[in-house]
Amino acid sequence: MSRSTRWIVVSVVLALVVVLLAPFVYSEVQAGRTPPPLRLQSPGEETAAAAPAAPGPFDVDGEWVVAPGSEAGFRADVLDVPADEAVLLGTTPDVTGTLRVADGELQTATVTVATTALRTGSSVADRQLQQALETDLYPTTLFSLTSPLDVSELAATDETVRLQAAGALTIRDETQAVTVALDVQRSGQGVLATGAIGVRFSDFGIAVPPDAPVQVRDEGTVEVRLELVRSATP
Repeated sequence: MSRSTRWIVVSVVLALVVVLLAPFVYSEVQAGRTPPPLRLQSPGEETAAAAPAAPGPFDVDGEWVVAPGSEAGFRADVLDVPADEAVLLGTTPDVTGTLRVADGELQTATVTVATTALRTGSSVADRQLQQALETDLYPTTLFSLTSPLDVSELAATDETVRLQAAGALTIRDETQAVTVALDVQRSGQGVLATGAIGVRFSDFGIAVPPDAPVQVRDEGTVEVRLELVRSATP
């Protein structure tokens, strides 16, 4: 093989590597930072802000449901990537759930995320994600509250209330006890809540094959942003 032919082959191989790797990595490198976590208000994102609280008394008791506008996802640091802050993200608006509050105490809460609907912004990465999560067998991820949580402070303030909720997170067929760091705030006549759960993916049987083109850290974060409204069901 001549030298010029070898260079052509090398160039083609490098181009293929770039094409294969790029879709897996979603990173705001042009902004010099990783994409911000889901939260009550993100700079420059009007839709992420809590609406002004409705005037008058606010009763936290009752049945609540997760409404459209909610979203959930995960993030994990990508290894062996030139950009120091590259992360792999998967998000979906396909989130449902119900919550029950009595006497200022959150007594039950379940939130279900359709893992089949998680999207990273790349069809290639989406396929690898669906394979890792085995979404054909386990199409949802479930969070359930395991201990009552005092949320009565919401009735007295329209500022952000920070809470810690104990629960159980089920991904695939594995359930782990978790603690959710919550920011909760009145939003219009409803409630806006964001939460983050630190996870070790291997605890849920999730592993990236060693020959996969992109490797991520075993530690990551599950994030939710929930628009909560009162249930129309009596």
